[in-house]
Amino acid sequence: MEEKSFSILDPFSSVDLGIAESADGVKQWAIANRGIIQPIKNIFNEMIVGIDTTLNAVPPTIMLVLMVLIAWQAAGHRVAILVGVSMFCLGFLAPNAWGLAMTTLAIVVSSVLLCFLIGLPLGVLAGKNDRFEATIRPVLDTMQTIPAFVYLVPVVMLIGIGNVSGVIVTIIFALPPLVRLTSLGIRGVNPSVVEAAKAFGANPRQILLKVELPLATPTILAGVNQTIMLSLSMVVIASMISVKGLGNEVLRAMGRLDAGKALVGGLGIVILAIVLDRITQGMGQSGRERGHRHWWQGGPVGLILRTTGKIK
Repeated sequence: MEEKSFSILDPFSSVDLGIAESADGVKQWAIANRGIIQPIKNIFNEMIVGIDTTLNAVPPTIMLVLMVLIAWQAAGHRVAILVGVSMFCLGFLAPNAWGLAMTTLAIVVSSVLLCFLIGLPLGVLAGKNDRFEATIRPVLDTMQTIPAFVYLVPVVMLIGIGNVSGVIVTIIFALPPLVRLTSLGIRGVNPSVVEAAKAFGANPRQILLKVELPLATPTILAGVNQTIMLSLSMVVIASMISVKGLGNEVLRAMGRLDAGKALVGGLGIVILAIVLDRITQGMGQSGRERGHRHWWQGGPVGLILRTTGKIK
């Protein structure tokens, strides 16, 4: 190519910092060092396959009943009815809709579990350390503002296509709200409550586990709710790198202009989003908001305890 002379009016066209070549060097390094990353990939894959196998091994009727019971315990009988009707409708969208939904649910559950394991400690540390919070804030801003498609290329270079890559991409995309809201919840704890705990001789670990985290739980669960919603929003995008489930059904339907399959996949994702959203929102409610003091005093557990006379 002919080199352009530098012009103050158009300096950008004549200067090449070699960023593209550097990125290509990263690609070559990733290809040469895939053996280092393979053990991590295997751990992730075993977890995803285990959850997927378990969810698909349970008969749909039993899984439907279990989800209704979980919704009843977490959010009350109205949400349980909504969950039951929604999942019943999902099963009748298509003969393979239930299996695809369980695979998608396995991807989402794996992503959210890993987000929780990573995001909760980071959020607690950010809530207690101003310097760490200031350092991690631009990183979280970058993770949230970069288009989701951009994550696909480096992850595929490092790991390859498949469900593991989809989970990692989803973690990067869905992690920031959990970190932010965990930090917000810890910072929102009333200082007088913490001082009272210190006055009674509680050490920092006891204050964190028995005072700060319980009081911050509603805010943390709001972060979990946002993480779940973002994970579901990545389902279709992640299907571009061979992630199975309802998202893959939508992608294939788009390629074939098959409106029926696209509708099945899209409605399935919407139904899963509604179900998971209502359950997690119910988990964020306090016992008083649900009409009882402890979680085990309501729902099916409370019904069993009242029937056996354990509680009145």
